[in-house]
This record gives sequence, C-alpha cells and structure tokens, in this order.
Amino acid sequence: MVLAAAAACAPEPESKAGSTPSTASSCAPGKLSTVASGKLTVGTDKPAYAPWFQDDEPSNGKGFESAVAYAVAKKLGYGTSQVAWQTVPFNSSFAPGAKKFDFDINQVSISDARKKAVAFSSGYYDVRQAVVALKSSKAAKATSVADLKDVKLGAQVGTTSLDFINDLVKPTQKPAVYQKNDFAKSALKNGQVDAIVVDLPTAFYITGAEVTDAKVVGQFDNKGGTPEQFGLVLDKESAITSCVSGAVDALRKDGTLASLEKKWLSEAVDAPVLK
Repeated sequence: MVLAAAAACAPEPESKAGSTPSTASSCAPGKLSTVASGKLTVGTDKPAYAPWFQDDEPSNGKGFESAVAYAVAKKLGYGTSQVAWQTVPFNSSFAPGAKKFDFDINQVSISDARKKAVAFSSGYYDVRQAVVALKSSKAAKATSVADLKDVKLGAQVGTTSLDFINDLVKPTQKPAVYQKNDFAKSALKNGQVDAIVVDLPTAFYITGAEVTDAKVVGQFDNKGGTPEQFGLVLDKESAITSCVSGAVDALRKDGTLASLEKKWLSEAVDAPVLK
C-alpha cells in the first residue's frame, strides 16, 4: 500500500471533517503532531465488541476496526509497535473537551450535532441500522417501520440506533436506554424488550453467536437517502484531521477498506429493508 505523501495529506474540506486543514509538511510520515511524540494514540471503548474487534483486544489487529486503525496508522507512517491503545467510553469520545487520543475508532457515526464538539475523518464504513428480536417476539414479524410502533424497543444511549427509534419509529412506548450494548442484549435475551436496534454487522453477530434464538428482523433505509458513516473521532482543534482523512480516503481508493470489510464483516449480508 504505497502512497505518495501528497495524496495521503490532501486537505479535507472543512464542511466534511469540520476542522482546520493541515499543510502537507505537517503530514510528514511518522512525524505528525501527535499526543505522544513518535506514537499514534488510538482510543476505543471496553469491552471492544466483535465483529469490530476480536477477543476484546484492540491491539491484536483482528476485527474490522482494529484492522482499519492499523491500516490508517501505516498510511500515516506509524508501524504496529508505534500504535498505543487507550480505553475511551463511547459517549466520552465525542463529548466536548480536549482529547488524550489522536483519533478514536468505535462505531461513531458522523453527524452535524457531534461535529460541534469534535472533528471527524472521512467515513470509513457505510452503515445501516437494524432491528434484532427474539424469534418468539411479536417484533420478529415486523415488515415495516409501522409494525414496530407498538413494541418495546431498546438501544444504547447516545447512539444513532436510539435516534432511529425516536426519530423514525416514534414508538408508543418509551424506548429502554442502556449504557452498553451488553445490557441491551441481556434485556433482549430476558424478554425485557421486544427488540433492540444496533448497526447491521453487530446485529448479525448477535444473532449468530450471542443470542441464537433471535433474528435480524430487517434494516432501516438511510434517512434522507444519505448513507450514515462511521468516522474516526479527533479533537475539535486537532492539527492532523486532514492527514487522517487523507489516509482514510487513500484506503478507500486503493480497495483496502472494501477488502477489510469483506474479511471481517462478511456476515453482514443483506437484510430486508423496513419501509
């Protein structure tokens, strides 16, 4: 994956990443203005869930987001040994305030609201939100958004999954909100909710490996026809946002992102669209 420095450091338009463009010289391989000199500090939550990570160990390079993080690091001129991982709770990653990481990777969707507090790289994954229900639940028979209005739904706090419930489904019952997806999965398993909303790859992992008596009911259309994307989160004033975006853009252009998606997220096949 050889790339000319100029391509890796192409300035990111402010409207896309929401940050001050960096100059080419500041994107010198392995010499970025990072939190720790000579290292790239990457944040993510704990537990680090499959299929995004494997064995709850972000540093092993296994799982889609771990692999993406190391691929981005390589484009930026940092080897595996120069990447340091830091535990960052999901909601803290995009909360206002200075960051102790260079970028965070944790299925954080790019949104205008979040851009007010942090900067984002270009999107590294186009995501759909999906509904998971126990096969015995009435929610399992849903074929449309309207069919979900009268069921008890749940999702993790601060996620676009919860936004889809509140803004699109608008259920008659207040949705259950959980600090972690683990708690949402437990509630589903115990019948405390009829269904939960998560991103599509997570939905297939849950039904295939964790709650095997559940099914992926379907996926939602993207709101407004614009793909929801996960982006790397950076400090609002980060000097390396455009460098990181350049790396992500290069990985998309050379096919690396598609290859990693096929390798780690192949379980996320098509699911019915809930109209």
